[in-house]
Amino acid sequence: MQQQFCSHRRQPSPPSAAAAPLHARRRILYHPPMPSHAIDWSAFADEAVDLLCRFIRVDTSNPPGNERLACDFLGDILRREGIPFELYDAGNDRVSLRAVLPGDGSKRPFMLLNHTDVVPVEREFWDDDPFGGAIRDGYIWGRGALDMKGLGIAQLMTFLTLRRLGLPLARDVVFFAQADEEAGSEYGMRFILREHPETMDAEYIINEGGAATTELFGVERPVYSIAVAEKGPLWLRLVAEGMPGHGSVPHDDNALDRLVRALARIQQWERPLTVSPVLEEYFARLARAGIYRGDPTPQGLAARAAEDPRIRAMLTNTISTTTARAGIKHNVIPARAEATLDIRLLPGVDPAEFQSELERVIDDPRVRIEQVHVRSSDTSPYDTELFRCIEQVIHEFTEDAVVVPGMTLGFTDSAETRNRGIISYGFSAGLTTPEVARGVHGHNERVSIEAFTLTCRLLWEVTHRMCVREPGA
Repeated sequence: MQQQFCSHRRQPSPPSAAAAPLHARRRILYHPPMPSHAIDWSAFADEAVDLLCRFIRVDTSNPPGNERLACDFLGDILRREGIPFELYDAGNDRVSLRAVLPGDGSKRPFMLLNHTDVVPVEREFWDDDPFGGAIRDGYIWGRGALDMKGLGIAQLMTFLTLRRLGLPLARDVVFFAQADEEAGSEYGMRFILREHPETMDAEYIINEGGAATTELFGVERPVYSIAVAEKGPLWLRLVAEGMPGHGSVPHDDNALDRLVRALARIQQWERPLTVSPVLEEYFARLARAGIYRGDPTPQGLAARAAEDPRIRAMLTNTISTTTARAGIKHNVIPARAEATLDIRLLPGVDPAEFQSELERVIDDPRVRIEQVHVRSSDTSPYDTELFRCIEQVIHEFTEDAVVVPGMTLGFTDSAETRNRGIISYGFSAGLTTPEVARGVHGHNERVSIEAFTLTCRLLWEVTHRMCVREPGA
């Protein structure tokens, strides 16, 4: 007999088709295999939901972060379970937490990586308290529900369950909750790698960055994108300086005019499209499944990119002008003008070379370029034991699912770990609708209880299969 694992038991029956569970509304059926060990999945889901609601109530908005509060929360749970842990303090309450379930060493460590900080909120635009952790209409509401306290709690539940069952492990399982990811990781991953690099030893890492959606390119079918790569941020500030003066007497050394000319040249700069091997596979799999209905060849994608901003962002190094500042009064020519650029580079693009090319495009030595933040990333292979395991588990649980290797347009801490040769995947397993996914970094962030508990179950199955020693092995 197969055990069905769908919605959380406290979720009320849906009153209408619009509020129906994902498996009914999207023709998605979950048919997990019978587990070989005894777990009360209903109690498991209850505990996971309760922990996530409580974790959301811990305000770790970054800035300032104050991730010590999150580590206190997680540490209390681990302490009650008798699991030792270590804290890594980068100063000013920027604290990360690491715990290990030791294996027999026959395989290299497996890391469950998450970050505890969240982006700030504009409370006036929320329907619920963003740090209330409320349950309403089958959803858990609050900042971090999707990014990424939900996945962090799913990882914690897997970690705790391995401990409670006392299962023999072939490899160390590491739970690592880090600070400061949302602001560039200077007090989190970068601090850890600089001061405590030995703590990051792993063969595989599961982190945020992937996507699981009920609909893609207008086709209703579950698609799981396992992130094996991501674009790298190159945040720059352009500064122009000139001669101030009275607005009634224009001259040729106006700092704002100089900056506007530079921005215009950047906007007119046509950059080539590049279809990486990962994206070739991504679009090829989607095309075979009938989800991407265009031509998946590089030529066809180039034509589609001209009209689809998201595809264009996947195939090019993008530049967004995000802020501009100049002037003190309507009739005063400013002496200084500046603007910020959010540049996202494809994997493998050298940031220094791109910045040099940008200087050539601007073609004005009096426009200074200041580097604010930079991070580039290698690509993890997807022909691996872990990718095959994830793919198998997804197909066992979600009928008709399509699994693809993907690239994250934003950045995560996996950029740093991939650059150190650690196979790092973004695996956010709970299926969400496009509408709900837009809550990441936005207003009314929430996750359905059904999607969250599915994330917990899929992550458990993958970790169990990758880490638990088989009988007689």
